[in-house]
Amino acid sequence: MAGFFKKLVQRFTNPDIDWDDLEHQLIAGDLGAKLAMQIVEDLRAKQKTLHGTDIVESTKAHIRKILPADPGPLTPFDDRPKVILVVGVNGTGKTTSTAKLAGYLKKQGHSLVLAAADTFRAAAVEQLEIWSKRVDVPLVKGDPNADPGAVCFDAYQIAVKKNADFLLCDTAGRLHTRHNLMEELRKVQRVVGKTDPTAPHEVFLVVDATTGSNALQQAREFHKAVPLTGLIVTKLDGSGKGGIVVAIQQETGVPTRFVGTGEGIEDFKPFVADEFLDQLL
Repeated sequence: MAGFFKKLVQRFTNPDIDWDDLEHQLIAGDLGAKLAMQIVEDLRAKQKTLHGTDIVESTKAHIRKILPADPGPLTPFDDRPKVILVVGVNGTGKTTSTAKLAGYLKKQGHSLVLAAADTFRAAAVEQLEIWSKRVDVPLVKGDPNADPGAVCFDAYQIAVKKNADFLLCDTAGRLHTRHNLMEELRKVQRVVGKTDPTAPHEVFLVVDATTGSNALQQAREFHKAVPLTGLIVTKLDGSGKGGIVVAIQQETGVPTRFVGTGEGIEDFKPFVADEFLDQLL
């Protein structure tokens, strides 16, 4: 998404706007067809000579209306662990993002427990184990192919004993188009709910910014299965078309909470709308 606004200014120097081309460019920036049409309609209604800077200002104004205000930090409960499920398809950086979130929360002074609930992929458990040692956070894991809900349940008991602020559950990567896998995710949600009727308290979907409209479809399907409370967006480092976070927010109402901008444990931070808009320049 880096330089997206600059490209709009450079492309539309002629006041005779090609409206179809403009709509195409906005959709190509992953802002979504709905928002692209709204921006074009808004500009056409102004009935004045337009230049690239006018297009950029209108696009910015529309994005600002859609993106939420700063949601604030993740705060723990006083009397029990706050349970966070991390979900997503394979290959989005889900396990790494779970570990980075753990590192971030620990840096904020919180205590936590990790649950390796991706029990069907041995590499995922091993990967999370390496990360847990790196960030010095206890990890709960089950036997290979163990029931992921049971792993989360056991991890909750340990989190209670340790008086942990947070329990982060790394669930198995699953295709949003596979009904049986989405049902399994619902089961994990139900089992976690047995530990605390209000749990899980947060459900974060990890999406890859470079996958564009496919990320929107993932958000739709996961939101149906287990109501999402936020996104963790990976590869938002200049190479990705981060406009997809705007499209997801507009359609589903799910805000972006954190962004991954690189491979390192420190390349992870809360999403800030104004910073995001600045990066589009």
